[in-house]
Amino acid sequence: MTLSDPAPADVRGRGRWLFVVAALAGACTMGVEIAAVRVLAPWFGASLIVWTNVLEVILLGLALGYLLGGRLSAAREPLVRLAAILALGAVFTAWLPSLARPVCELFVPAELALHDAAPLLLWGSLASALVLFLAPAVVLGAAGPLLVEELSRRGSLSAGTAGGRVLAASTIGSVVGAFATSHAALPHPALGLARTFALVGILLAACAAAAWLGARRRSAGVGGLALLVLPAPFATRLGLPEPGPGLRELASAESRYQLVRVVEDTRHGEPLRYLQVNEGFDSYQSVWRERPGLLGEGFYYDDFALPAWWWRWSGERGPFRVLVLGFGAGTVGRVLEGALPDGTELELVGVEIDPAVVALGREHFGLRADSAGRRTVHDDADARFALRALEGSFEQVVLDAYANQVEIPPHLATAEFFGEVRERLVSGGWLIANVGGFGFDDPVVLAMSETAAFAFDRDVLVLRVRSARNYTMVVRRDADVPRVGTPEWGIPGAVGEALLLGRDIEGGSVLVNPPDRPPITDDRNPIESLQIRSLREARERIRRAP
Repeated sequence: MTLSDPAPADVRGRGRWLFVVAALAGACTMGVEIAAVRVLAPWFGASLIVWTNVLEVILLGLALGYLLGGRLSAAREPLVRLAAILALGAVFTAWLPSLARPVCELFVPAELALHDAAPLLLWGSLASALVLFLAPAVVLGAAGPLLVEELSRRGSLSAGTAGGRVLAASTIGSVVGAFATSHAALPHPALGLARTFALVGILLAACAAAAWLGARRRSAGVGGLALLVLPAPFATRLGLPEPGPGLRELASAESRYQLVRVVEDTRHGEPLRYLQVNEGFDSYQSVWRERPGLLGEGFYYDDFALPAWWWRWSGERGPFRVLVLGFGAGTVGRVLEGALPDGTELELVGVEIDPAVVALGREHFGLRADSAGRRTVHDDADARFALRALEGSFEQVVLDAYANQVEIPPHLATAEFFGEVRERLVSGGWLIANVGGFGFDDPVVLAMSETAAFAFDRDVLVLRVRSARNYTMVVRRDADVPRVGTPEWGIPGAVGEALLLGRDIEGGSVLVNPPDRPPITDDRNPIESLQIRSLREARERIRRAP
């Protein structure tokens, strides 16, 4: 029988299992695509740029795979080639997490400063994605044409019908794979990132075994390749960046959103703990020290106590209700508990999107709820959704929501969002936000401040945080922020001295007026490009400095 001869009648109808293989290959392809960004996140973050680079590499690999599969389909026995391709894909995928650290560290040198990171976010993440994910994408792409060829040769389907059904099965598998990866495998405590890749490898090895058994001629090499996958769930691990000098890791977790770890620093006497999220650079998301209250120079959290002092100093009384968007492991609550004016009744509501962060906060950061219900934390909640769903109004809203070290979620940087915050504040209430940047004229600091000024139709006070790359943005509803040198500005005692020291000199603070130019909006939102520009300009500024 020649290749062009129709298959005998007893072969017809036996190819249904090939559609199962197509569906599983589609599920594995989507699983690799979704988990790929998580592999790069500890070094490059998970911004739109990193997502785009990963998608570009996956699509390029699939395109090359389609071409390769088309050429291989001319072979006498496509099933043998299919089995070999799937076995290669299984090995590449199962052991991929072990390659992440050595590959990414080629493009992210140790102790890299944040202002030097801008080019690496683009080119380093692209290069790492090419090395890590191109080969698996190529072999996964090659499976489709080989499946179509095998079905066509069996004579039960035309080439067009076979192609359409293989694509349909693969796409349905992709839908299931995307859901299973993001909602089940990655956040599962027994799986996590490395074992998710190992599971994908095992599924591909099973598909390779099915094709190998379905072929008329056996290939010992294919079986040997598939067997290489079996140790992966026990041996492969994702090598994360090591904690900096003098730091030790206390705990780590893989959530559905990110990789999280707690490190402790005992170099300066009193222990400090930091929450790090997908970090490749010198940054943190939450801080703990044993005593509550102000953390000291270099920690922007202290500024979040300013509105309560200005509010009490102006003669206001009653409960001081605070909503924290981006609660993290609870640092804001600990600072406010120990730094507010005597007699202030604090009611605190925290919103944190990642339950794993809250769990680590309870275990390592002293995060607690009180019996009177004046401390409430809503985890697994997006800040903007929670802002609409929560009841009541607040004297202060704290915005400290970040993904990775510098990435402000775009939907939390728009005029519409700041307008929603304004509506949840009492008249005279305060919005205070942490904005990372490298100067008052930093693209991100300026754009965020102007957008808030536009939404509130009020001047925004921007304060430089000493010994940090953070700026605190303060604006009020229906009232002006305190001006430097006025009675409203002063805060008595040691707390006032600690909070306002140096803020009344040139370079300590600026006022940003409502802008004439358009602000950031939900429709036109360049915040991610502004963040890249911020890093680039900081790098150039430091290079030009004497």
